[in-house]
Amino acid sequence: MTEFEALILEEDPVPCNVKDCHECELYKHDSRMVWGEGNPAAPIYIVLDNPGAREDKEGNPYVCGTRQTLQRGLAEAGIDLNFIYVTYILKRKPKRAYDKPMTRKICIRHLEQQLIHGSPKAVICLGNVSVQSFFRNPDAEVKQLRGAWYDANGWNTAVSYHPLAVRRRPNLYPYFLEDLKFVSEFFNKTYE
Repeated sequence: MTEFEALILEEDPVPCNVKDCHECELYKHDSRMVWGEGNPAAPIYIVLDNPGAREDKEGNPYVCGTRQTLQRGLAEAGIDLNFIYVTYILKRKPKRAYDKPMTRKICIRHLEQQLIHGSPKAVICLGNVSVQSFFRNPDAEVKQLRGAWYDANGWNTAVSYHPLAVRRRPNLYPYFLEDLKFVSEFFNKTYE
């Protein structure tokens, strides 16, 4: 069996009208804005909490553990990378403490505009932060919501564990894979 190798997906350029956004305090964290990666015209949008690590200490791009785990799960579930677009609640990686509720409330407006523009067939929220922010419910949890479709703000939405949590707790991987297969089966039945 060959070892899985994740790819660096092409980043979607940040729109000019938000490139220098100062609405929340994350612009002070000295991290660059990342709009999303993959195919912005994809039928499946995957929503994570933030862009995470994208470059090593020398500034060279690399695939972090979160993206490796995500891509491995997608491959095993039969979801082609051309059919996904990965985006984030926060468009910058936080580097220190910040006002989480306020920042998420401000930054989710960018995600809402992305969804309107991209018009995906399905949204997959990965991790409790993403789920709570997207569902606008601070008590929402992946554990209780996985394995079903929801209408979240007008979007056909499913949930699963965050790839980093899966990486840290390998016992979650079978559930993560089950959830991605759930999405794949639905997508194949409905849209192909």
